[in-house]
Amino acid sequence: MIGATGVLGREAVPRLRAAGHEVGVLDRHTTSMFDAGQLVKALTGYDAVINLATRIPLTAKAVMASAWAENNRIRTEGSAALVEAAQRAGVERIVQEGISFVYADGGDRELDETAPIEPVGHVASSVQAQRNVLGHPGGVFLRIGLLMGGEAMSPPVLVGDGWMSVVHPGDAAAAAIAVLDAPPGIYNVGSPVLKRDLGITRLPKFMGRFAASFEVFARSQRVVSTKLTDATGWKPRVQPMCG
Repeated sequence: MIGATGVLGREAVPRLRAAGHEVGVLDRHTTSMFDAGQLVKALTGYDAVINLATRIPLTAKAVMASAWAENNRIRTEGSAALVEAAQRAGVERIVQEGISFVYADGGDRELDETAPIEPVGHVASSVQAQRNVLGHPGGVFLRIGLLMGGEAMSPPVLVGDGWMSVVHPGDAAAAAIAVLDAPPGIYNVGSPVLKRDLGITRLPKFMGRFAASFEVFARSQRVVSTKLTDATGWKPRVQPMCG
């Protein structure tokens, strides 16, 4: 497990152990997730690796592009090193976290995994992580909705009056475990989508270049997780609330 101390990792580790899995946790103090050689040593002997590592800025600094640099590096360079290491170590399955905000505005249409994507700003790194992980024969990529509830922090900005996909961290962690036995590929992870009514339809012009990064939060994304449910039987147990 990579990212065991994060919001998703703290939910996933006990669930894995309860399911009878032997769980190893990557120690970031002794093993760099950007060093394939070190990762090979850490992964040898394991059948699968779940990467839930992120570095999401949750303060006002989130409006700065520089605040997302480490998170982008984790998703791009980190996932590339992980894929290389997993192949060298003989790991058969990689599960990689990602986000569903990459989808283009879909209006009221339901968006499955084949729907058009439009990655801009800080969400683009999620698409690169997807490409990297799907290069592994056992790669699984999760497009996870907005985390709400549990230990998840409130997002830095919410705008628009369309649909949004949300999910409780515990349910997202359960999905990461469920796909250990699913066919490789992309899976959406979200509770039944909610309709926002926030009274804001566009970002103010004064935000300038920051608007491109946060425009994704104004899109209407009626994302559905039917593929995940059909493949694994996963269903969300907690319905997050959205104002």
